[in-house]
Amino acid sequence: MRRDYFTVDIQASATDNDDPTIAIVYDGPTGELRERLSKVDGGTLDGEEIDVTFRRQPESDGVLSLTNRLTGEYIFEATAPTADIDALVSAADAQEDPQFTVHLTDGEDESRTYELRTLLVYDPDGSLLRGQSLIPGGVEL
Repeated sequence: MRRDYFTVDIQASATDNDDPTIAIVYDGPTGELRERLSKVDGGTLDGEEIDVTFRRQPESDGVLSLTNRLTGEYIFEATAPTADIDALVSAADAQEDPQFTVHLTDGEDESRTYELRTLLVYDPDGSLLRGQSLIPGGVEL
């Protein structure tokens, strides 16, 4: 899927009721996103089956990607501002129970919400930036 099929809006401020949020709207071909979020058995991937990563680029934007944790396949990539990702990680990390929400909406107004605790941030060369990532305690990489 093309990156320009996605619009990313990051709300880094956590409120009493909401975690920091990455809202993603997909406006590409009908059914394509739904297909990539589907499991072999026909169900839909849940938060424990999705990894979120961000790869910094030399310019101000980077690449946000969602991946199927079980197969390693990309679900999609989208362009996102580096400063917004940094703010989201900081806001989530400042919470007592660090987490963030990914809210996906497709062109058919079908939406899915995932509550996640891990967001791995990489430099342009692919090296993990541990201090700039959101990694739960006890997780070894």
